[in-house]
Amino acid sequence: MRSVDLPNRHSLFWKLAGLLIAFCLLMIWLSWSWGRYIETQNAFLSKDARQTLSGYAEQAEHAWQEGGRDEVDAWLVKMREHEPGWVAVVGPNLQSLSSQPLSDADMQRMTFLRGLDWPTSRRAKVPPWIKVPFPDNPSAGMLVIELPERFAPGRYLLLWQFLTNGLTPALLTLLLCVGLYRMLVVPLNQLREQAKAWRGDQLSTRLPIEVARRNDELGELGQAFDQMSERLQSTVQFQQQVLRDLSHELRTPLSRLRVACETENELEAMRQRLSREIDGMQRLVEDTLQLAWLDTERAPMAREPIQVQALWEMIAEDACFESAWPMAQLQCQVGADCWVEGNLNSLAQALENILRNAIRHSPAGGTVTFGGYLENDRWHLWLEDQGGGVAEADLERIFAPFTRLDGSRPGDGGFGLGLSIARNALLRQGGALWAHNGTGGLRLNLCLAAAYNLPA
Repeated sequence: MRSVDLPNRHSLFWKLAGLLIAFCLLMIWLSWSWGRYIETQNAFLSKDARQTLSGYAEQAEHAWQEGGRDEVDAWLVKMREHEPGWVAVVGPNLQSLSSQPLSDADMQRMTFLRGLDWPTSRRAKVPPWIKVPFPDNPSAGMLVIELPERFAPGRYLLLWQFLTNGLTPALLTLLLCVGLYRMLVVPLNQLREQAKAWRGDQLSTRLPIEVARRNDELGELGQAFDQMSERLQSTVQFQQQVLRDLSHELRTPLSRLRVACETENELEAMRQRLSREIDGMQRLVEDTLQLAWLDTERAPMAREPIQVQALWEMIAEDACFESAWPMAQLQCQVGADCWVEGNLNSLAQALENILRNAIRHSPAGGTVTFGGYLENDRWHLWLEDQGGGVAEADLERIFAPFTRLDGSRPGDGGFGLGLSIARNALLRQGGALWAHNGTGGLRLNLCLAAAYNLPA
């Protein structure tokens, strides 16, 4: 059975699930509690209605105490002019306290009397009769009155039901939509604006910090967009810089070739000049293309265990042949136990460029030392020349393409691409390359993963 991976705790899934669950629970609670409260409140008489009916009972009690039945009759006449419904004043045994006796139908209705604080059903076909005991002496009698229409509860029940069951859920749903819009659509709109900025060649545009700092999938997407933007910007800037530098570097040898063609020189001298300039331009184009490939190619290199001492001996032999340096001036302090995990061709080219740079900037009788040590599963290798070093401010700049510090280091030759190619090659195989001034010259430091699965 295939397992299903749950989202992490910062995932949008949990945020959306929590928001929807809270919304549903809130809707259920409002529907049950608030709707029930409104329904209950609309089943009882209002405070004004209770006060008015209590006032009628007080007037009836006063009429009974003042003049008995005659005074009650007079009060009932006035009362019926004010309240056209059925009104009676009865004693404790439900006998009429006026001169007009109660009919059998009236006596039957007396069994369904309601108090002031009782709920009143809105489904009744006839208005209910309300009993209101005398305020001062409840045992002496009470007022029985057919509830006036204006006092009937629930007159605005439909309005309240619309507010609780219609308008309030609609407003809460609108707030939910606003929350979802701010959570999902606003970041997506910002991503869309950044994509439009890319289309308009505005590669320096970045997402707002609140999007990139999110811990969910949209935050990861925003970080990927920013990284992509930085990558595009650096690639475009690198290509533009390489094109500018390459055009400048090619313009000089082409000018020399034109001057040589226009000058009347011997054929052999002309041939040597052409061969030297063509070789230089060919090497320049090859190094530039390789640097551009290393900068744009991001696929991981194939790695294998490499014995650094054997690789150094091969590179040092070729370097001595090219520079006419004796092998004794290239001192290796790395033992046979130094194995690193890397790409053989790429690492060989990086070491070759570094060694050539060291030989070029060292005095004729100087030495180049290659050493290293193992620390925390990584080999720290270093190569130091005796060229006098460079200014501290230029230690990082020497790795930029077409950088030549002729004023700070003696010698000439090269196009300022070797160290840049070496750093890119090491970075692509999980290594690092940096520089600092040693005791007698410039020391270039290499860091590579140690290899343990050695070939038999």
